Amino acid sequence: QVQLVESGGGLVQAGDSLRLSCAASGLTFSNYAAGWFRQAPRKEREFVATISWTGGSTIYADSAKGRFTISRDNAKNTVFLQMDSLKPEDTAAYYCGEALGGFSRYGRVYDYWGQGTQVTVSS
Repeated sequence: QVQLVESGGGLVQAGDSLRLSCAASGLTFSNYAAGWFRQAPRKEREFVATISWTGGSTIYADSAKGRFTISRDNAKNTVFLQMDSLKPEDTAAYYCGEALGGFSRYGRVYDYWGQGTQVTVSS
């Protein structure tokens, strides 16, 4: 049974940093690309960042470029999202996903999803 468990969310002030983690089990983690998406209230889920199987390639949404960094540790079956210079508009539930077919900004490519972790940024 595949499980993805996100952690690291919380309530912070604008300009602060958070580091999200997503621990995977039940799959061969190094075979999967990983991605982070987010969903704010009354909005659709949107792409944040994705990383290839080896970690050698990444793609970021324009809103994340220069502020967020995605990384992975295949030995620990974990993918991370370092978020710096947080803004109130970053407030959302953040979800990690795993994709066997390749790293992508499109959610439909992902095979598995976590339950999400809430990030709230106050102004």
